[in-house]
Amino acid sequence: MKRLDAVRTPDLPQRQVKRSTLVTLTTLGSALLLAACENTPPTSNTGANSASPAATTTSATNSNDGLKIGSLLPSTGDLAAIGQQMVDSVPLVVETVNACGGVNGKPVTLIAQDDQTDPRAGAAAMTKLAEVDRVAGVVGSFASSVSSAAVPIAVRNKVMLISPGSTSPVFTERASKGEFQGYWARTAPPDTYQALALAQLANQRGFKRVSTVVINNDYGVGFERAFVQAFKQLGGTVVNEANPTRYDPKATTFETEAAAAFNGDPDAVVAVLYEETGSLLLKSAYQQGVSQGVQVMLTDGVKSAGFPTKVGKSSDGKYIVSGAIGTVPGADGKALQALTQLWQSKKGGPPGEYVPQAWDATALLVLAAQAAQANTGEGIASKIREVSNAPGTEVSDVCEGLRLLREGQDINYQGASGNVDVDQNGDVVGVYDVWTVNDDGKLAVTDKVNPK
Repeated sequence: MKRLDAVRTPDLPQRQVKRSTLVTLTTLGSALLLAACENTPPTSNTGANSASPAATTTSATNSNDGLKIGSLLPSTGDLAAIGQQMVDSVPLVVETVNACGGVNGKPVTLIAQDDQTDPRAGAAAMTKLAEVDRVAGVVGSFASSVSSAAVPIAVRNKVMLISPGSTSPVFTERASKGEFQGYWARTAPPDTYQALALAQLANQRGFKRVSTVVINNDYGVGFERAFVQAFKQLGGTVVNEANPTRYDPKATTFETEAAAAFNGDPDAVVAVLYEETGSLLLKSAYQQGVSQGVQVMLTDGVKSAGFPTKVGKSSDGKYIVSGAIGTVPGADGKALQALTQLWQSKKGGPPGEYVPQAWDATALLVLAAQAAQANTGEGIASKIREVSNAPGTEVSDVCEGLRLLREGQDINYQGASGNVDVDQNGDVVGVYDVWTVNDDGKLAVTDKVNPK
């Protein structure tokens, strides 16, 4: 069902967070795109708290009657190290679109919210976007638990929500029951695929007995269940299947969970974690002496350049997680090269994890609005599958797609993350990178899993 190939997914440095900014963008010719992006006015800080998450607004003069979209991504909290890489992707698409004529003849307005990797804060921010700002579509969230809290608000207000990273299989189940009424999609594939990829990786490495430890939310528990099923089908045994180890996302100490995860003499421990809390758990396992000689297998929730340092080093100066292996949604789309070049010119480095997925989620919102000739959530929801699937002219450039749609032609958007063929449940089938932690603490991608 899957095969392994080589691919590279580099990381980006973190960006500043919790900014509240008003940036005015004027509609420019596409030839002036780079100049327009470089001359964005400086930002200003206004502060925020958990009751009122930080917001950043990027708009164009006299564009109140144009398409208005939002982003709901983690600039702070447990997933901030990865989320911060995604936050900049959305306004870059908006700048690109506004430089080539906007949507339905008007510039696009963006209102950004920090969901703080927290369902309560995310729900409050989503309510503001939907009921106060009256956006038509939202890019978000990253954490599955936050998207779970946000999607009912989106559906109730007829706002199209496209997540670039919420991978819990629960969304597929809920969509298949009609709960989302077409107002949900994602550009990262569900963890039913990633769990199978990790199970196959464990099997290929010869591991027969594994245990699991996961963050106790939609992401962790959904992944755990899918992995257990896949690994057992491959003939493996999950040591703690009857009593799975799950940790509280709000916990600050993890001695009990760390000891339980490595109990029972497993060949490997599959750890589905978030970075801040996960680093403490793995450090605790090392300090208790229970992780020695046990392979650690990780997932996308901790793949960031700073994770090995947060876990720490052993007494001999070696990184504790050196040799750990894992999986993460990758990118192999036709638009990836152009995005990489643009990102390099703006940020001085290549795009990191989930930047391609965030780019594609934003692109689908604007393309669907243009296809519908309506700046509404209903219009976007009605055209998401039409612009992302065949038939239609294949386009990887968002401005080219908008031009063809203005001319009344059908398109099939080919994204940076992949072909983003959205199915009836809002899902896509993507690719996965297999990665490892080297002795120097740096992350390296070694293979690719391409589910069929």
